[in-house]
Amino acid sequence: MNKFKIFSLALVATTVAKAQDLEPAKKAIDAEQFEKAKSLLKSVIQAKPTNGKAAFLLGNIYLKQNIADSATIYFQKGLSTTEGAKFNNIGLGQLDLDADNKAAAQAKFDLVIKDLKKKDTEEYVYIARAFMNSDKPDYASAIAVLTKAAAANPNDAQVQLALGDAYYGAKKQNEAYVAYRNAYQIDNTLIRAKMQLGVLLKGAKAYTEAVKAYNEVIGINPNYGPVYRELAETYYLWGNNEPKTYTENIQKALGFYEKYMSLTDYSITSRMRHADFLILAKDYKALEVEANKMKELDKVNPRILRYLGYSAYENGNIDASLKALTDYTSNPANKIIPRDYLYLGQAQIKKGASADGKTVDPTLLASAIANIKKATEMEPLAVNELNELGKKLYDQKAFAAAAAVFEIAVSNPNSKNYLIDNFYLGNAIYYDNTRKDAVKPDPIALQKADVAFGNVITASPTTQDAYLFRARTNRLLENDQMMTTYYQQYIDTVTAKGEAEITKNKAKFIEAYNNMAASFANTDKAKAKELFNKTLALDPTNSYATESLKVLR
Repeated sequence: MNKFKIFSLALVATTVAKAQDLEPAKKAIDAEQFEKAKSLLKSVIQAKPTNGKAAFLLGNIYLKQNIADSATIYFQKGLSTTEGAKFNNIGLGQLDLDADNKAAAQAKFDLVIKDLKKKDTEEYVYIARAFMNSDKPDYASAIAVLTKAAAANPNDAQVQLALGDAYYGAKKQNEAYVAYRNAYQIDNTLIRAKMQLGVLLKGAKAYTEAVKAYNEVIGINPNYGPVYRELAETYYLWGNNEPKTYTENIQKALGFYEKYMSLTDYSITSRMRHADFLILAKDYKALEVEANKMKELDKVNPRILRYLGYSAYENGNIDASLKALTDYTSNPANKIIPRDYLYLGQAQIKKGASADGKTVDPTLLASAIANIKKATEMEPLAVNELNELGKKLYDQKAFAAAAAVFEIAVSNPNSKNYLIDNFYLGNAIYYDNTRKDAVKPDPIALQKADVAFGNVITASPTTQDAYLFRARTNRLLENDQMMTTYYQQYIDTVTAKGEAEITKNKAKFIEAYNNMAASFANTDKAKAKELFNKTLALDPTNSYATESLKVLR
C-alpha cells in the first residue's frame, strides 16, 4: 500500500512538472509574446520529444501567424507522441475548417473528446477556439461546445473566458459580459478576462469607460502588452467616431501601439500586425519605414509587398506602388484582400492621368476598373471605399474616369454612399458628354445617367438638382417629353421650398422655362408663350425669350 501511495505521489509530481513546463509558454502566448513562446516550446520539445501538447501549442502559434505549413508539420509530429497527442487533432481540425471541410474537422474533434472524463474541459476550450479562430469563424458551434464544458465544470475560468470570446464574436454582448466577469471572479490572475470587459465597452463606443477599464488592468500589471494594443484600437475608433478628437486620439493610438510592440516582440508577424494598424491610422510615412524594416528581416515574405505598395502610393511613388502591388496580386498563392486590388486600381489611374488630370490613359483605366471590380466582387461593401476616389477624379474634371468608378460604386444598393454616388455618377456622365471636345453625346452612357438621377429622386425626392440634371440629360438624349417633365418637377420642388430658394435659383428657372417653351413651340404655341413670359417675368431683358416670342406671334 505504501509503495502504491509513493508511486501515486510520484505520478502526480511528474504530471505537475510536465504541466509547469508549458506554463511559461502559455503565459507568453497570452501576453502575445509569440516569438518567446515559440522558443520556449521548441526547448520543451527538444528536451521531451514525447510532449505532444507542446507540439500542439507551437502549431497553434504558427496558425495565429498564418504559417499553415509549419503548423501542419508540428501537428503531425505531435500526433505520433505519447503525451497529449490527441490535442494535435484539434489543430488539424482547424486546418480542415480553414479548408471549408467542417465534416473532416468534426471527425477529428470527435476523436479528441470520445474518451474524456466528465470534468475534462481543456480539450473543449481548444476545440471551441478552433471554431473561433478559423478563417470563417463559427461562433455558434463554439458556444455549443463551451456550453457543454461549462455544464460539466462551471468554475473553470478558461471555459468562461472562451465562452465570453464566443459570445462577443456572436455579438451577444450581455452574455459575453457575464462570462468574462465569471472568469475573472473565478481566477483574478486571469487579467485577459478583465481586459475583455473593457473591450466590450469599446464595442459599445463607451470609450472613456473602456480606457478606465484598461487602466485598471495596467494597475494590476503594467507590463501586460495586449492591453496597450486594446488602448491603441480604442483611441483609433474614438478618433474616427468623434472627428474633432481625431488628431489627438490617433497620436495616442500610435503611441500605445508602439508600447504594445515593445512589450511583445518585433518579429515579422508582429511588425505586420503593426503595419495593418498603421494602415488603419493612415500613417503612411511610418508604414513605409516599417515595410522597409520588414524587408530587411525577411526578403521573401510576399505580404511585405502589400505594405510597400500601399505606402508608396500614399507617399506619391506611383511606379514603386505599381510594381509592388502587381507582383503581389499576380501570385495566386498570396492571400489577396480587396484593398490590394483597390490600391492597384488607384495606382493605375494615377499612373495614366494626364498632366492636367482631366483624362486617364484608356488602357490603364480599363485595367484599373477591372481591378476595382475584383475588389468589390471579393467584398461587396468595398464600394464604400470608392466615393473618395471618384470625387477626386470628378474634382479634377476627369469625368469619364469618375463615371467608371461611380458606376461600380452604385452596383451595391447597400453602400453607405449609394445616394450621393448615384448623383456623382449622373453628373460625371452628363459633364463628360458636354465637354468641348465631345464629338456627340453617348446615348448609352446618358441613359445610365438618367437611371442614376432616378435613383436619387426615389431615395430623396426633395433633392432638386437631381430633377434639373435629369432634365438636362434628357435634353441631350433629345427626349423632349421627359425633359419638360423633369424641368417642371425641378420647378415644383424648388417652389415648395419658398421664395428665397426660388430667388437663389433664378437662372436655373430661366433655363427650365426656355427649354420647356422651345419644346412646345411646334406643338402648343400658347403653352410656349406662357413659359417664355415666365422667363421675362424673372428677366425682362432675356433675349432668347424675347426673340422667340416675336417668332411665335
